[in-house]
Formats: sequence, structure tokens, C-alpha cells
Amino acid sequence: MRRFLAMLPLALLTACSPASPPPDQKPPQPKATATARSTPDNAELGSPLWYEWVDERLHISDDGHGPDRGSAEWNSAVQHKLGQEAPQSQPGSPQWQQAVDALLRTRPAM
Repeated sequence: MRRFLAMLPLALLTACSPASPPPDQKPPQPKATATARSTPDNAELGSPLWYEWVDERLHISDDGHGPDRGSAEWNSAVQHKLGQEAPQSQPGSPQWQQAVDALLRTRPAM
């Protein structure tokens, strides 16, 4: 009888403790929206794919109408859209592209 009474608190603690989820079960990951393209991890800076991604993130072109991607006019539009966050390096330069890329990878899509 004493053994039973000694085990009772242990049984109650075990029954009342929260159950942990199975280790192989992972929480659901958020899905990207259909309109927002994901970051082109394999796109090189200055490549057509990279320009397309920046253009879509910042909405530079409107239905295919707008400045040519990578042109001085396009770079100026990117600077304008980024506002105060715009890189201070020469627009279009490799340093500028790297700064724009880093900024767009860390900020929410517009």
C-alpha cells in the first residue's frame, strides 16, 4: 500500500505534464504568395534574372513598359523607389548592385 501511495504523485505528475510533439514533426512553413517571386539565389548580380527580380520587387516597369533594365534611367528609378535607403555608391556599379541586392533580400516586398 505504501508503494502505491508513493507512486501516486509520480503518476499524477506524468499525466499532467504537457506532451511534446513528435521530433520528426515540423511546423508548417509559410508559402510565398503567387504574385511575389522569391529571391533568385542563383542569379548573379547584374544578370537579366537579377534585374527582373529587382524590377518586380520595386515595381519599376508597368506591364513591360518602362526604362530598360540596367540603364541609367532604370537605375535612377531604383534609387527613387528605395528613397532614403538607397545606396550611396554610383548607381549601376557592382557596389551599388550588391547594396541593392542586400537591401531587397532583408526588407519585405512592396
